[in-house]
Amino acid sequence: MNTQEKLESALKEAIKSGDELRKRTVRLALAAIRFAEIEQGKPVEEAQAQTLLQKEVKLRQEAIDEARRAQRPDLESASWAEIGVLEQFLPKQLSGEELEALAHQAVTEAGAMTIKEMGQVMKLLMPRLQGRASGDQASQAVRRLLGG
Repeated sequence: MNTQEKLESALKEAIKSGDELRKRTVRLALAAIRFAEIEQGKPVEEAQAQTLLQKEVKLRQEAIDEARRAQRPDLESASWAEIGVLEQFLPKQLSGEELEALAHQAVTEAGAMTIKEMGQVMKLLMPRLQGRASGDQASQAVRRLLGG
């Protein structure tokens, strides 16, 4: 069962159970996927669906930052709850050590020695992450290894 099918199934369950938070969050995620399908004129692939879910999580994280600045704990907690729902449909995130090991392997394979070669390392590393870590996290790990 792919991500979109899982989301559709979860939406049906949320509607039946009356779980408003889950229903609203899953609907928004499905809307993002459907919008992407309409834009490109074909169904989204699994990797793209995962990327869209990660974008939805990132939007909630930005909303949390804004809620903190506005001193709105109610909005902050709502965004955290939505992130919790979305993370159920994403692959398990890599630990810091796992990400560091993958980054080290990519640096070794690329033969990179300086921060100027970071692009080559990132080209090798990003496909291996498969949505289990953000580009920012990967970038930070590579920077640490290359001394940047």
